[in-house]
Amino acid sequence: MSHSIAAIRKDYKQHSLLETDVAANPIAQFGTWWQEAVNSEIDEVNAMTLATSSADGVPSARIVLLKGFDEQGFVFFTNYSSFKGQQLEENPRACLVFFWKELERQVRITGLIQKVSREESDAYFQSRPEASRIGAWASPQSQVIESRQQLEDKEKELAASFAGSVIPRPLHWGGYRIRPLIVEFWQGRPSRLHDRIQYTMDDKGGWKIERLAP
Repeated sequence: MSHSIAAIRKDYKQHSLLETDVAANPIAQFGTWWQEAVNSEIDEVNAMTLATSSADGVPSARIVLLKGFDEQGFVFFTNYSSFKGQQLEENPRACLVFFWKELERQVRITGLIQKVSREESDAYFQSRPEASRIGAWASPQSQVIESRQQLEDKEKELAASFAGSVIPRPLHWGGYRIRPLIVEFWQGRPSRLHDRIQYTMDDKGGWKIERLAP
């Protein structure tokens, strides 16, 4: 069994990534790759791994969904009281990884975390389907619960309570923005000689572009 797993491999050969091809800053470069990923109709193109760690360095990772990006950073939403929220409170640093296997590409973003404004969280919360808004109230995310039934009963209770009214955003739920300090673009190449272009922010807020060995 272990031998068959070790034998799994794929030769990457769709694209290349040269220093002369990339934008002057990583947000613009991400925007180019993002649009190409969207155009490729990748399923859940905005799915990304979010890696966090506690104050004493214990790591954790999970998949979350990108909900926006601009020159300020990359935004996702969650329960602030969740396990990830607790780790981000202890250690406001994080890493994101996108893997678009259809394009043989990865993007790794490392940076500092801050909560988005209340107005931004409110606006996104109200754009969600009603069931998702009720779910944000019903689920004590990451906490131990007795059963699935307990969760469903709470959902029904809240649905009845909010019927016919605007569902407000719970204060324990909202957005985070990762402000990037290091961004790496990885393009698969034949013979495992992949292209890796890294942007590193300097002391003046500019970006240094370097090639990394695969």
